[in-house]
Amino acid sequence: MLGRIVTLLRMIRFSHSVFALPFAVMAAFLAGDAGRPGYCGTGKLFLIVWCMVWARTVAMTFNRIVDAELDARNPRTADRALPRGRISRRQALGFLYVASLLFGLGTYLFYQPLGLDALGFRWFGYGNYLPAILAVPVLVFICVYSLTKRFTWMSHFWLGACLMLAPLAAWIAISPPAGPWLDAQALVLGLAVLFWVAGFDIIYACQDISVDRRDGLHSLPQRLGIQGSLWLSRICHSLTVTFLLVLGMLAPLGGIYRAAVAVTAILLVAEHILVARGRVKLAFDLNGPVGILLAAATIWDIMA
Repeated sequence: MLGRIVTLLRMIRFSHSVFALPFAVMAAFLAGDAGRPGYCGTGKLFLIVWCMVWARTVAMTFNRIVDAELDARNPRTADRALPRGRISRRQALGFLYVASLLFGLGTYLFYQPLGLDALGFRWFGYGNYLPAILAVPVLVFICVYSLTKRFTWMSHFWLGACLMLAPLAAWIAISPPAGPWLDAQALVLGLAVLFWVAGFDIIYACQDISVDRRDGLHSLPQRLGIQGSLWLSRICHSLTVTFLLVLGMLAPLGGIYRAAVAVTAILLVAEHILVARGRVKLAFDLNGPVGILLAAATIWDIMA
């Protein structure tokens, strides 16, 4: 059983949760309490992390299921669990179902508590019904990404929009249900995430250009070529840094946050230098620390 769980976690690249999760936490601290930046409370923060992890699990599991045949024909992905038979389709569907239920439970607990008053305990329940209402539309949106490369080269930006939902959804979950549900800070942070993700996904897709052409899949590298796509990726990452700087002006963030943005800009420049030298895997790995760095700096500035 433990080995099967490890295989499932590897299948969905659980370690890649570091891409979106820090931005959800970052938004939670910016939204704070009733629109004031600060600590939103242990219960709310726990539910944000819970929902974020299970939403990503749903999206990645769905992706692996619908792309199993494509993955089997791609040398880069042929060793994944489903094409190799280490996980059966039925097991993957069961995992998808359980992850969806656990995500739905998390959104429900923003509204109603879990507990028994007669036994003296009562967990969660903040009267915010919006996460539960939006749960199904969010899952549909992030799962549809897996189908987009079959009909549009804008799939990279759809993926960016999926991760953009992390800070936006966290902000809505923290905000009072009467509103306002979002503000300019949330939107600017979301746009920074969108262009950051789209930029590195374009780079990642350059590895599969020949496979995409063979299988009739859509991607920017397949449409624009490698050089044109890399220039668009650079523009996306320039917009990321721009939006992060704008966020620093809109939110009560100081020197620690601005230093983190400067380091982020350096990491993104280094990423493109490595790509130009053919080190795509190492370049992709540089994105891992970005969200953690920015979230840590934001929390430090807010709580200091």
